[in-house]
Amino acid sequence: MKITRIETFQVPPRWLFCRVETDDGVVGWGEPVVEGRAEVVRAAVDVLAEYLVGQDPLRIQDHWQVLTKGGFYRGGPVLSSAVAGLDQALWDIAGKTYGAPVHALLGGPVRERVRVYAWVGGDEPAELSEQIAAQVEAGFTAVKMNGAGVTSPIATAAETAAVVDRVAAAREVLGPGRDVAVDFHGRFTAASARRVLAELAPLHPLFVEEPVLPEHGHLLPGLVEASPVPLATGERLYSRAEFLPALTAGIAVAQPDLSHAGGITEVHRIASLADTYGAQLAPHCPLGPIALAASLQVAFATPNFLIQEQSRGIHYNKDADLLSYLADPTPFRFVDGHAPRNDAPGLGITVDETAVRAAGRAGHAWRNPVWRHADDSFAEW
Repeated sequence: MKITRIETFQVPPRWLFCRVETDDGVVGWGEPVVEGRAEVVRAAVDVLAEYLVGQDPLRIQDHWQVLTKGGFYRGGPVLSSAVAGLDQALWDIAGKTYGAPVHALLGGPVRERVRVYAWVGGDEPAELSEQIAAQVEAGFTAVKMNGAGVTSPIATAAETAAVVDRVAAAREVLGPGRDVAVDFHGRFTAASARRVLAELAPLHPLFVEEPVLPEHGHLLPGLVEASPVPLATGERLYSRAEFLPALTAGIAVAQPDLSHAGGITEVHRIASLADTYGAQLAPHCPLGPIALAASLQVAFATPNFLIQEQSRGIHYNKDADLLSYLADPTPFRFVDGHAPRNDAPGLGITVDETAVRAAGRAGHAWRNPVWRHADDSFAEW
């Protein structure tokens, strides 16, 4: 079996899909994207396709080595995301070829269902109670919310109080039996994060995500030591090597993204590395159906898995949603806040190719917003 063609489709709301076709007629799908830079990743996929076309798709580990290390300059979000989507597609082909779900090829399932959480609020979180109540009614046992919008370099008393008040409102609706995770999104400095984390502790967040920017990872050891709240990070880390310092610092939860961190191949290894540090895996995934399907396959085969992000109803999904490009939505019909185990071959989903091709012709040009402080200086989004 040989790879004969690789296509990409830039589809709304902000996603990029890739389709890998073989001469045996087996097709695999992947989701290689950097949100806001889809066109750039698309070009990287085209370059990597020059190597893959004509190759045996089942030599996944060997292809991963060549795609990530075959060039003298390595790493970074664009290249690792291009590799990630292609890697997902190759695992999809392997599962379909062997007639098995990817989680079986990774060693078999360690659980029968995967806990998932729902997003509430938006980039500037405001009214949350009704949104959280709706997710509880839908059966979810956990939600995640942004902690704050634009935040001063040293958070003011009012900004700090607003974060605590929002999480308190979430806790009031959720009660003690459900969880809330809080995303700081790198919008806080270490000094501000240290202050807010202490005030959030009585509200018992499941974790606080990206307490500081990834480039400030050298500050994580002090934050972990000072924080009474479990800390999580990893959506902007792209390899085991980049996760190692964060894990050494003592983070509680590793959050690699299956569409950014080298795909199924690398995230499975990141999970094993995290396990040696007693950290849990909670894959980042505010993306599309292929990324989520790949994430779930890893989750079913990972002993130290904690919880899975998913994008149904997320505020980014304006022109399409998680189910828009699936022929059958069944794999993402969550029951009591969980995704039941899916034993369909490959990634376990059937992509609606007609819908993808039509949406790909329309395309998108999604860009993340650029925020400003009150004095018009740049602010972290």
